[in-house]
Parts: sequence; structure tokens; C-alpha cells
Amino acid sequence: MLAVLAERAPGRSVEVRVPPYGAIQCVPGPRHTRGNPPNVVEMSPQTWLELATGRIGWVEAVTDGRVQMSGVRADLSAFLPL
Repeated sequence: MLAVLAERAPGRSVEVRVPPYGAIQCVPGPRHTRGNPPNVVEMSPQTWLELATGRIGWVEAVTDGRVQMSGVRADLSAFLPL
């Protein structure tokens, strides 16, 4: 499902991490090339599945602390659910 997000939000300005299963870069904007990316979203596999399928909303997951995010482009609400 991470690949679907990459298709729907092509780009390389945000790194989305779902350890230990995968990480992608997506969302249009400035490309990050060195060191830690400034826009990072990380969550558990369970949270990712719930967000991707619409079982929980973006705001709820962030408010509950189920999603850790940093950077001004890290809001994925426009792309979810898949």
C-alpha cells in the first residue's frame, strides 16, 4: 500500500516510514538528497493499514500520537484513505 501512496502523491519531499516493512518518498516539493529528511512521517504497520483503509482519520491518528511527523509537508491527510 505504500506504493499506492507513492503513485497518488508522486514526489520526493516527504519520507513515509512504516518499520520494519518499508519506507517511501512522496509528495511534490523540494527533493531531499542528504542526511535526515526534514519532512518525515512514521507509524506502526497497524496504524498505516487503518489510515490507508479509512478506518481512522489522519487528525485522529496524529492527535492520539499514533503518527509521528515532522516538517511542513508532513500532512498526508489529502492523500488518505487510499
